Amino acid sequence: MPNILALGDIVGRPGRRILETKLAAIRQAEAIDFCVANCENAAGGSGVTPEIARELFGYGVDVLTSGDHIWKKKEIIPFLSENPRLLRPANYSPQAAGRGATVFETKDGLKVGVINLLGRVFMHPADCPFRAANELVPKLAKETPLIVVDVHAEATSEKIAMGWHLDGKVTAVFGTHTHIQTADERLLPQGTAYVTDLGMTGPYESVLGRRKDRVLKAIMTQMPEVFDVATDDVRMCGVIISADPRTGKATGIRRIQVKEDGQAG
Repeated sequence: MPNILALGDIVGRPGRRILETKLAAIRQAEAIDFCVANCENAAGGSGVTPEIARELFGYGVDVLTSGDHIWKKKEIIPFLSENPRLLRPANYSPQAAGRGATVFETKDGLKVGVINLLGRVFMHPADCPFRAANELVPKLAKETPLIVVDVHAEATSEKIAMGWHLDGKVTAVFGTHTHIQTADERLLPQGTAYVTDLGMTGPYESVLGRRKDRVLKAIMTQMPEVFDVATDDVRMCGVIISADPRTGKATGIRRIQVKEDGQAG
């Protein structure tokens, strides 16, 4: 049965560094067949560049998803249109650069579909993610029963609703954006693996990846501050999903946290 590794929001250079040093070993130790990671905070904490996307592919990430910060670096726009391995939310305008879904084929011939969606609660305006999912899932299912969905959203309720909406239709639904790994991983009744948030791949001695002194000063003074990326207690967080390649049903889901100085669990 194939194993799929889904990693939470990569934050800045620390998040990229732990992928460089730890991802290959985790892929080997856990017999990972496919890896997807959210990269929208990979460049200095906001956005991603073509160089960084290529860097992450080189470390062993197969497909990169994103979210509301995907447009922060203007140089990423042509890259989005050229490279099907980097996704932007599918429920952005169809006239936006890039694509919101892809099917990736591994060197062993395994095909995995990936859909990237953006929540609408407490977020910038976007088209309906549920309608986008309804349109994309049948299209990808023609190529592979293995389909995973990244719901980049603020509201827990919206992520959970998407899990129930897609239960039995996709292999996994996992949330990103809030940077805090949740402990609600489970298999839904119709065979879809679900977790509300994968957590953050980045520095945990921080406030969501940013220097805690800068964030605290901004909160307490209500004055603007530069939220530099923090540097300490770097962890790689996500889930490992096992699935039946014939049906696309998930057979297991397990949270992981890997620290730079060793595996945490």
